[in-house]
Amino acid sequence: MTSKLPFEEVVARHGPAVLRVCRAVVGPADAEDAWSETFLSALQAYPGLAPGTNLEAWLVTVAHRKAVDVIRKANRGSFPVAEVPHRAARGGVDDRDLDLARSLADLPDKQRFAVTYHYLGGLPYREVAAVIGGSTEAARRAAADGIANLRRSEGTSR
Repeated sequence: MTSKLPFEEVVARHGPAVLRVCRAVVGPADAEDAWSETFLSALQAYPGLAPGTNLEAWLVTVAHRKAVDVIRKANRGSFPVAEVPHRAARGGVDDRDLDLARSLADLPDKQRFAVTYHYLGGLPYREVAAVIGGSTEAARRAAADGIANLRRSEGTSR
């Protein structure tokens, strides 16, 4: 019988990919909250996780759900203001991450999720489909369409 990795090692091994996924889905301002919520939830569920579970796919699925929760919470808490406060988007995030987050935010949800989970999260299309719903082929198509849209927007922004 194989023993599970210590949870600290799981975080060290998969934390950067989960943070990239969170940044791409919710943006840099809320990414750390989504990341923290992901690993708090994962810590509680980890002891009961079936042996042989693909940890990366499982964590990306948890991150997806937590990111959606962050988006829903932000949408519920929105209200009009006379002046939008300026908020610095720094804090360990370089300009390339910000550009990517902005570009991904412009994609339709399915495309954004498919691109994020496959290219940033490293999940195969079969597992992307399991996270976002639909078939493997639909996940592959959404990712391809998302990449094509990113390339078009990159060409128009220069």
